[in-house]
Amino acid sequence: MKLNSIIVEDEETSRQILKNYLQKYCPNVTILGEAANIDDALVLIRNNDLDLVFLDVEMPYGNAFDLLEKVGDINFETIFVTAYDHYAIDALNAHASYYLMKPISIDELIKAVDYVTDIKTKENALQDEVLVPKTSNISGKITIPQQSGFEVLNTSDILYCKADDNYTEIYLNNNKRKIVSKTLKYFEEALSASSFARVHKSYLVNVNEVVKYQKGKGGSVVLSNGKEIMVSASKKSDLLSYFK
Repeated sequence: MKLNSIIVEDEETSRQILKNYLQKYCPNVTILGEAANIDDALVLIRNNDLDLVFLDVEMPYGNAFDLLEKVGDINFETIFVTAYDHYAIDALNAHASYYLMKPISIDELIKAVDYVTDIKTKENALQDEVLVPKTSNISGKITIPQQSGFEVLNTSDILYCKADDNYTEIYLNNNKRKIVSKTLKYFEEALSASSFARVHKSYLVNVNEVVKYQKGKGGSVVLSNGKEIMVSASKKSDLLSYFK
């Protein structure tokens, strides 16, 4: 799949190195333009239909996060390219698909582009379709502890689970909510055989209740009850693999 892309980097030498690597090792990436600052980058983003933006963090008169905030609703994937590893958490919070350290490793660059290619291919295949999971929900049950003992839930009745520190909020399709003194990681493992996907550090969703996937800043899913949940860039490919 072809990826329309731009490079946002204030150092000309770094732009040229990345451009040369992409031309040689990632031929599916088409570079539509280059920008040395966030103002020029904003013009390129608004004037092109982009799949991917290679983005340096520190630039004159602003940084990558300032740029993404100005863009608003984002329909492209972002690969951060920087010499500073302390931006990694901020990049993840900005829904970066990948985080490359300078000097750029060719193997890591190829891996990053392959990851974005996989995401965009799946997104395009699902565009405007009613989502139907490839795997049907296993008819099963799960027990949740209570002060007086435990309660048994049908896994098919669970819409999604939300982390709350060391507790988990379980939302059911009868508009009820259960609060359990177990971590979300516990339920991720307990429900691993029942078509539940971790889409975000704070959310675990029943894939069979997903009715729509929306591209945008990081992407999101809409559940059967209308609840929209943000999808982390690092979880997007795993989620989309559940669907045709």
